[in-house]
Amino acid sequence: MANPYLPTWEYIPDGEPRVFGDRVYVYGSHDRVDSIDFCDYKLKVWSAPLSNLNEWTCHGDIFRTNDGEDAPSDVDWTQNLLFAPDVVEREGKYYLYAYIVGAKGCVGVSDKPEGPFKLLSKYVYNVENHYDDGTFIDPGVLVDDDGRVYCYCGYQGSYMCELKANMYEMVDGTYQPDIIPVEEPHRFFEACSPRKVGDTYYMIYSPQIGSRLDYATSKSPTGPFEYRGTIVDNGVDYPGGNNHGSICNINGQWYIFYHRMTNGSIMSRRGCVERIEILPDGTIPQVEMTSLGFEEYLNPYKVTAGETACVLKNGCFITELDVFDRVVTNVTNGAVMGWKYFDFGEDYSSKTMQLRMKIRGFGSRGVVHVRLDSEDGEEIGAVPFGEGDGIIGGKVKAVTGRHALYFVAEAGYEGWFADSMKGRQLFALKEFVFMK
Repeated sequence: MANPYLPTWEYIPDGEPRVFGDRVYVYGSHDRVDSIDFCDYKLKVWSAPLSNLNEWTCHGDIFRTNDGEDAPSDVDWTQNLLFAPDVVEREGKYYLYAYIVGAKGCVGVSDKPEGPFKLLSKYVYNVENHYDDGTFIDPGVLVDDDGRVYCYCGYQGSYMCELKANMYEMVDGTYQPDIIPVEEPHRFFEACSPRKVGDTYYMIYSPQIGSRLDYATSKSPTGPFEYRGTIVDNGVDYPGGNNHGSICNINGQWYIFYHRMTNGSIMSRRGCVERIEILPDGTIPQVEMTSLGFEEYLNPYKVTAGETACVLKNGCFITELDVFDRVVTNVTNGAVMGWKYFDFGEDYSSKTMQLRMKIRGFGSRGVVHVRLDSEDGEEIGAVPFGEGDGIIGGKVKAVTGRHALYFVAEAGYEGWFADSMKGRQLFALKEFVFMK
């Protein structure tokens, strides 16, 4: 699946990927397309077989903090929003850790990784904390090789503790604050996610500044953790916001799971994934955002949805018109839309090929410059657009090989009228396709 890797109507941010058995599961928050708040009052989980990462299954609502049409609330002390869960397995049981905004969080348990999860307990601890009564904010949990369990949390400051065998009660004397660097510009903000790779403990987190997922490492589960670098930044040439996710090894390939913003908001977030590499020295080179998801390349000769763009500059963004239609909107003069990466194939004898784009018009005209590899790269064609809805396109230069693709919008007006068109939306892009 290309990015976003789940069905495009689904909004699952804060994704925690876990491999259990022969499936990969993604546990995350649940955003709503029209929400003015982060997250929801329910948690959902999606999974896919390791043999087919294009076949995702939704397992429904697995935990709730208020009554729904299909299920009652799983807690009786609050009806507040649910944030950023994690799930781990221990001795054949699966434990769900959840943060509830402004209230004490809790642990759920299930016999199956897909849930549903039943309340086991509130968190039990004897440490006063200045954040709020939730204390375990955005929990990330690690079951170490020796069976000991550690919980890592935090907002604007990281902290951790060891959990007793009951999985919800803090071991006295194990609470530690500031386990992740506090120095700028790597200062911890939120989104603790622990993983163990070999004999090294990794902590993936969101720093105070920017839209990144950074990581720190330690040789001990109790730290201290040393800052190592950035894995991915969802704000590079794209409308940024917060970030939350983690790393996962699937069929021998490492991935970073993260999210991107849509709907001109920082509240509507969709899950994305990129291939990463962990080098012998333990470092993870930073990767760029792409449209690839789990794919090795995009096929330009199949219809590409505009909403899979990984580059959106100069004001344009993705928005949902309805459950069937999501477009790149607010395309004004100079707007840049980009996709990485297409494989155009080899050995094409013709000098030209056809490009078709489906747009929604807004009473403007101009051209779309079609460029390779960067917004200033080789121009292989310029497609005129008119004032209404419909299909636009024409001949462009035939190319071969692997390329990023960029569309750059230009308004077709000059003189005094051009000044009056500044900032005006030219069109919205739904989809496009190349044809040999």
